[in-house]
Amino acid sequence: MARLLLVVVVGLFAALGAVPAQAADGYRYWSFWQRGGDGGSWAYATQGPSSARPDDGDMIGFRFAVSEDSNDATRPRGMADFAAVCADTPATDGTKRVAVVIDFGTAADAADHRTPPAPRTECARVGADASAGEALAAVAKPLRYNSAALLCAISGYPESGCGDKMSGSVDAHAAPKGDGDDGKADGDGASGGPSAGLIGGLAAVVLLGAAAVWQARRRRA
Repeated sequence: MARLLLVVVVGLFAALGAVPAQAADGYRYWSFWQRGGDGGSWAYATQGPSSARPDDGDMIGFRFAVSEDSNDATRPRGMADFAAVCADTPATDGTKRVAVVIDFGTAADAADHRTPPAPRTECARVGADASAGEALAAVAKPLRYNSAALLCAISGYPESGCGDKMSGSVDAHAAPKGDGDDGKADGDGASGGPSAGLIGGLAAVVLLGAAAVWQARRRRA
């Protein structure tokens, strides 16, 4: 009996190990990035577009994608630097130039899986104290925000939705890549565990097996 119990328990633990990890939740939203004019790597912004104040010669980027959190967020694609984006926009007194990169994402990121608009770059000439949000508005209207001031749409894209929760969607993305492609910032993947039903079944089998062993020992005594 004890040997049979051991076999059953070992088999159930093996089944627990075979249960697939459950996917983490993700969100479909516009992420905000900042980058120096020298063409360095994109950095996830620590302030919102309405608070960040880029300097003349800086770059700001916006990427629409499904991401789990800021560590998993997808960077804007393309390697254009400030000089290329603002080559035809001369400096003037009392203003600043900000290179704006807008990446509408891929069909996999779209709610209807249709091909989104192509990525584009714009050079915004704004006031010296203008925010990143004002620079974006200067070149990519209409913008749409929700009641919590979350950026929902750029140039009218997407037409609806704002930070929608997508269960298990982050598993569709590839591993982290560089700035020139569908790159994601480094982050941990989804993790999960066995279901409560399977754990409960294991506990029940262990308890029943222990009772059977006790009864057998009692009869021998």
